[in-house]
Amino acid sequence: MLERIKEMLDEVAHLSASNAEEIEALRIKYLSKKGEITALMNDFRNVPAEQKKEVGIKINELKQRALDVINGLRQSLAQTDGEETDIDITRTAYPTPLGTRHPLTIVKNEIIDIFSRLGFSLAEGPEVEDDWHVFSSMNFADDHPARDMQDTFFVEAHPDIILRTHTSSVQARVMEHQQPPIRVICPGRVYRNEAISARAHCFFHQVEGLYVDTDVSFTDLMQVLLLFAKEMFGEDTQIRMRPSYFPFTEPSAEMDVSCTLCKGKGCNMCKGSGWLEILGCGMVHPNVLELNGIDSTKYKGYAFGMGIERIANLKYQVKDLRLFSENDMRFLKEFEAAN
Repeated sequence: MLERIKEMLDEVAHLSASNAEEIEALRIKYLSKKGEITALMNDFRNVPAEQKKEVGIKINELKQRALDVINGLRQSLAQTDGEETDIDITRTAYPTPLGTRHPLTIVKNEIIDIFSRLGFSLAEGPEVEDDWHVFSSMNFADDHPARDMQDTFFVEAHPDIILRTHTSSVQARVMEHQQPPIRVICPGRVYRNEAISARAHCFFHQVEGLYVDTDVSFTDLMQVLLLFAKEMFGEDTQIRMRPSYFPFTEPSAEMDVSCTLCKGKGCNMCKGSGWLEILGCGMVHPNVLELNGIDSTKYKGYAFGMGIERIANLKYQVKDLRLFSENDMRFLKEFEAAN
């Protein structure tokens, strides 16, 4: 019997199988109630008394060896099947469509890219702000209409805490922590207490820019904005400045670009004028510099601000501002190619 056990140990050590049926056949051959190892155990009673201990140990060794080999074959087969199929039965049977960037994100990234190439770095700040950074540091008078609840969202429990009405608050935070030269752009969402319509919304997005250094002039501002307009709307784009008023700049101006649709000839989009207003700008008011800890006798600066929705309207001829926030998939899918 010892010789037979030795032969079976050698057989078991070299077992192989390529599928589950073959593995089950090996189990039946060696380990079932009518298997060869079971037959050896049944013959154990015929073994001479002096050999029973040695034979019993060898039979148990054979049985354990057969179990280990067959279980190992099962595990190898399971791993191979997983590698070949790699099927996730929890996944939907239909392809999942990929998303696209929002048109406002596309335009914002393009604006950031243009000014980054001109040396402007990115600055961001909180949307829930205090009165100082939104109004006082920007030279707003105490009785300015923007401070009224009709124009601004106030946090009820804290009358000095508001939802920022422009990203100029980020400029104030930069100036109070950094001395010139300063060259930053500040993109972000802003809020104003306005009725929602095709032309206005209670929240929208801005990009504002600030440059403070010695020997900064209005000509520098015009050249930067002309380059921006040509990059954004095309090489043939022209700009013009119109006098305006903002508390934080002096002199102040509003900038128009030649109509992107009719190229300045006059159409319904530009109301026959050939021009479209896109942003406000001007030289930083000396009071703003002083309020934010910068010596206005040594430094000058310019600032500008534009609505991202306004630029997107002109770039893509979107006539209803509400489309940007309604998440209509039919509208958003139109911008797949712009990604």
